[in-house]
Amino acid sequence: MADKVTLTWSWGRSPLPVTEVPQVAYLLIEATPVAAPAVAVPLNFCLVLDRSGSMQGAKLAGLKTATRGLIDTLTPDDMVTIVIFDDAVQTLVPATPAINKAALLNAVEAISERGGTAMSLGMQAGQTELLKHTGSDRLSHMLLLTDGQTWGDEELCRTLARDLGAQGVRITALGLGAEWNEQLLDDLAEVTGGTSDYIADPEQISRFFQRAVRTAQGTVATEARLLLRLARDVTPRAVYRVTPTIANLGYQPIGASEVAMKMGDLVADQTGSLIIDLMLPPRVAGTFRIAQAELHYTPVGGSQPELLKQDLLLSFSSDPTAPTYHPRVMNLVEKVTTFKLQTRALAEAEAGNLAGATQKLRAAATRLLDLGELELAAKTNQQAAQLEQGTGLSAESQKEIKYATRRLTQKLEP
Repeated sequence: MADKVTLTWSWGRSPLPVTEVPQVAYLLIEATPVAAPAVAVPLNFCLVLDRSGSMQGAKLAGLKTATRGLIDTLTPDDMVTIVIFDDAVQTLVPATPAINKAALLNAVEAISERGGTAMSLGMQAGQTELLKHTGSDRLSHMLLLTDGQTWGDEELCRTLARDLGAQGVRITALGLGAEWNEQLLDDLAEVTGGTSDYIADPEQISRFFQRAVRTAQGTVATEARLLLRLARDVTPRAVYRVTPTIANLGYQPIGASEVAMKMGDLVADQTGSLIIDLMLPPRVAGTFRIAQAELHYTPVGGSQPELLKQDLLLSFSSDPTAPTYHPRVMNLVEKVTTFKLQTRALAEAEAGNLAGATQKLRAAATRLLDLGELELAAKTNQQAAQLEQGTGLSAESQKEIKYATRRLTQKLEP
């Protein structure tokens, strides 16, 4: 049987120079689905939507437009649920096949804003409906949209997300505007293997909703996990996901020479990529196996995991003119470095170290200029200037730089 996924790898520099001391090597590993499923696995899709009073006007109009567009994208084999919440909850559409589109669209038109924000109520109602149809015959997703803080139930939301993740449900958590808790939404998405993002303008809601449903429809494999069996004295220092978005994954040590990394779901027309920062021991000239990579994944619609293996070889040369850089790998390394700088800058600003935060924002802006990200570089420099003037960063500014930097690699995707 032909593999449904390909596994490829590239070094940031090859061959490496022969040295008498350990040296750093950057490794790019990419898992790419060969094609979309011949027959799409039906979805079990739940929208949990904030209808609190702050959603009035353009926000509510954008939410309705986006929801109507998402409904049009679903197939008759998909199950759909719509839950709306404020400081109470209403299951507007219990889990039902997406057949009668007119009835679904009419239900959306009835949404109006009112009340406060109690996100856990919406998540609980959504969970109840999703659990009616979870299983290997469907892909289960919750799309959560909010524009505000949920009060007093953050830990309950996290508990619900952990339960949903254990039940195979992915959460796409979207924050609209500037007043929502990004750490909470990031946590809800991360614990389920989903995604979180920032929507600055209500007119952009449709784009994010479409991305969520098409990602679900294009899922080729779930629970992808990379295992590296490292050669002697090869040490991992850091692991970052680079596509579809940047994230610090860390790694799970299994033994003295084995580490595992979660890659999540693999989606058609997307490449799941990791940059692994390795410290290599001194080598003489020649070609050596640095590691063996094993990609474990479960094809959608299947019950048995599949496995791909690759030996990762790297050459060393005593010729000082031989080492060459791989432009694409090093471009991704630069984007990861920019992401790390802005992450640390925001953390230091929150801790009150404004000088350190300013320095890192300036450094991030310089790298963004080098990468050709002129608009984001200008905004980052502007934020650094705000810190220098003692005005601090607004909630909107923090969200904008955080999520824009996380998305730096998206344009590299097909």
